[in-house]
Amino acid sequence: MKSVKVYGPGCKRCEATEAMVREAATRLGVEVEVEKVTDAKSIAMAGVMSTPGVSVDGKLVHAGGLPDAAKLDGWLTA
Repeated sequence: MKSVKVYGPGCKRCEATEAMVREAATRLGVEVEVEKVTDAKSIAMAGVMSTPGVSVDGKLVHAGGLPDAAKLDGWLTA
């Protein structure tokens, strides 16, 4: 099971990113545990300078704007 964290204050892009992660996981048949991180201090400590941010299994893979769907698929299947 992949552990995915979506970092952001809860804006529309952050919500869309979480939905993208869940939809991609379902489409790919990958089990994911998605955690939303909205605390500003935790976001900063994760190294996210621009939200939304995404980490997969503890590794920050994206920050700022919506992630590219093809890259998201790659992160979830790696």
